[in-house]
Amino acid sequence: MTTFIPQGAAEVLEIVRWAAAEETPLEVLGHGSKRGIGRPAQTEHVLDLSRLSGVTLYEPEELVLSAKAGTPLAEIEALLAEHRQQLAFEPMDYGPLLGLEAGGGTIGGALTANLSGPRRIKAGAARDHVLGVHAVSGRGETFKSGGRVVKNVTGYDLSKGLAGSWGTLAVVTDVTFKVLPAAETEKTLAVTGLYDAEAAAAMAEAMGSSAEVSGAAHLPEGVVGRFLQGGFSGGARTVLRVEGVGPSVAYRIDLLSRLLKPHWAVEVIEEEESRLLWREIRDCRPFADGTEAPVWRVSIAPTEGHRMVDAFRRAAGANAFYDWQGGLVWLRMEAEPEAEVLRGLIAHFGGGHATLVRVAPAIRAAVPVFQPQPPALAALSARLKEQFDPKGILNPGRMVAA
Repeated sequence: MTTFIPQGAAEVLEIVRWAAAEETPLEVLGHGSKRGIGRPAQTEHVLDLSRLSGVTLYEPEELVLSAKAGTPLAEIEALLAEHRQQLAFEPMDYGPLLGLEAGGGTIGGALTANLSGPRRIKAGAARDHVLGVHAVSGRGETFKSGGRVVKNVTGYDLSKGLAGSWGTLAVVTDVTFKVLPAAETEKTLAVTGLYDAEAAAAMAEAMGSSAEVSGAAHLPEGVVGRFLQGGFSGGARTVLRVEGVGPSVAYRIDLLSRLLKPHWAVEVIEEEESRLLWREIRDCRPFADGTEAPVWRVSIAPTEGHRMVDAFRRAAGANAFYDWQGGLVWLRMEAEPEAEVLRGLIAHFGGGHATLVRVAPAIRAAVPVFQPQPPALAALSARLKEQFDPKGILNPGRMVAA
């Protein structure tokens, strides 16, 4: 196996053209922080983009940042913090969950995996913030989509089309993202001791208020002790984050307290611990235990998440917590992943999708890791793959069996 490490976009084009001519598959990666997600690579060679690194344009007053695809997210976030700005979609760091060091993700990977964090309920995911890309298709052709202007809406937006493609359509070499001002401060209101169904009701009430909640999660009793570096104790917590300028945050936290306190016991988590807590929620830290025990990431209607988990627990041993007001469920299995059971229940409770984020390689090769698509959508995806990568050289088999 050969690892190609291009120094720039021109070398990426040359390598992909060679691979297309030879019909030789390539595993495309940045720093490999998400390499363990998806079916095992079915490739002879690796295209390593780690040296395509560096911010190429940053205009804080225009809220625009461009960088090469292999630029570490940690480097970009540090630069933005100097100017009190942020990537509002709060990209998750998968490294610790997959047994790797934190901080290994890249800006290109954030787009191709369509990353997001707890703020998705308010700000969306990576695809909602990308402005443009430069990329090389599996045909060995360069293309550009979008630009550096926030209001650019001309034509079909291929930048968004590449979000969530996991490197199977094109090799992204450069990206441009919209950035936003960072909040001056934040606080979190924690409601103590709720069952999952009660938590769903409390989160719905909070999200329907004028408090502008930017994070809503439920940490059941089985996992709550693993948050705040083990600092939580005394029962489940339902946590609601409020961000903004100091007086506004104080007012909205008080509003939430008055709304929920007549029903349940509440406490306020101050800024420093609040930031730590939401990083832990974002990165699924309770299940980052150094094992290969199966971990699922389930997207489902917020009103149905706790019902699905209750039914699933009757069929299989699992631990769970909830983000996105209950619409994102993290499940850690004790034994087999039980894919058919889980996906059957998701369909029963109104639909959604489940991704097997962590599992032993042998199981990854045998179980559909990504949610199987309905026939019409699968046919559309196949046609898209044919247009971008007709010889199937880019990450073949990662999302569906080749």
